[in-house]
Amino acid sequence: MAKISQIVPRLDMKVAFITGGAQGIGETTARLFVKHGAKVVIADIQDDLGQIVCEDIGLDKALFVHCDVTIESDVENAINVTLLKFGKLDIMVNNAAILDDGKPNILDNDQLTFERVMSVNVTGVFLGTKHAARAMIPARSGSIIMMGSVSGSIGGIISHAYSSSKHALVGLTKNTAAELGQHGIRVNCLSPYFIPSPLTNNYITDHPEKYSKVYSNLKGASLAENDVAEAALFLASDESRYMSGHNLVLDGGFTVINPAFGLFARASPNE
Repeated sequence: MAKISQIVPRLDMKVAFITGGAQGIGETTARLFVKHGAKVVIADIQDDLGQIVCEDIGLDKALFVHCDVTIESDVENAINVTLLKFGKLDIMVNNAAILDDGKPNILDNDQLTFERVMSVNVTGVFLGTKHAARAMIPARSGSIIMMGSVSGSIGGIISHAYSSSKHALVGLTKNTAAELGQHGIRVNCLSPYFIPSPLTNNYITDHPEKYSKVYSNLKGASLAENDVAEAALFLASDESRYMSGHNLVLDGGFTVINPAFGLFARASPNE
């Protein structure tokens, strides 16, 4: 009888901080990180949900901290609680994000909504990176992961505000990687393709003709939350120890081909 191989912990003795970790990709990532030996701090504004996730994982391995990423004092406090509880911070996952209504006509878009998306998706990531760096610089090591999107590489996929925010994260990734490398801190961006999640449910419901059938260049495979978590695990682990300033696009080759033109064109994107 063949022996069942055991998981080799890839984050043994590491401490990870995940914003927006109460559900969706953040929750899936938190659970995978713990499975690989990490202690995890989940930061979110959904207090009850975040606490339930931590209790399910195990309060000896996971801690919930209320944190609105747009408020610097919240972010600063959450990092301080992490350091007080676990004594260090090895991994920062800037995952918290919001979507707007996705009005395709820019004339119908309002300033307040645009600024709200940018506040959470960009300013929130800036604050998370800033205070993670504060904790990591003395240790001269760490991995900071920005949760981007394929919409940060090309246009026309989603709303103006969301696309703009994810493009901004690629620039923030490169700039902070350039600075923080001298302290042994790696900064990378993880940009998944469109994926059904609590964040995108409204888009699928409101625009079924546009999002019900998602084109994929990689046949026989579809993207799931766990795939994103596995990629985050790679960026968080020492396996990617020489990778910094990189935008890891997790899109099944979507951005490398125009499905309607060229040598490898399909008669239909669904083929």
